[in-house]
Amino acid sequence: MELVQVAISQLGVEEQPRGSNDGPKVRQYLQAVGIGFPASWCMAFVYWCAEQAAAELVAVNPLLKTGGVLKQWNERPALRVSAPKPGDVFIMDFGKGLGHTGIVERVDGDKLLTIEGNTNASGGREGYAVCRRVRSAKLCKGFLRVGI
Repeated sequence: MELVQVAISQLGVEEQPRGSNDGPKVRQYLQAVGIGFPASWCMAFVYWCAEQAAAELVAVNPLLKTGGVLKQWNERPALRVSAPKPGDVFIMDFGKGLGHTGIVERVDGDKLLTIEGNTNASGGREGYAVCRRVRSAKLCKGFLRVGI
């Protein structure tokens, strides 16, 4: 899937300085969803990757232009699937409007190998880099199939 390839190309991008929700690439991700200030950027990263993949494929990005993880989930019910596959977007809901997201690179039973923005080695939802993580599918609210 082109979406996964775009995400792989961003591995290692970090906030500058760490912990700032800022930096040249992070600004690009945020600006893709219309955010012009430092903010949580996991959904902006996913949207930016989908925009790049759609452009490569001369396709339409089916994701909502938003930095809100749960807004994406709530406003794109037609994209929801229960069983993840590579190229899907995972959605996590931590309550009180807090969420986290990323792109599924590989599925191994319940384990998902993902590529995420705004995370770190400990897997936090407020990290500082684009990283590969291992997540449990059971901890996800669900998945969005973008098809690009």
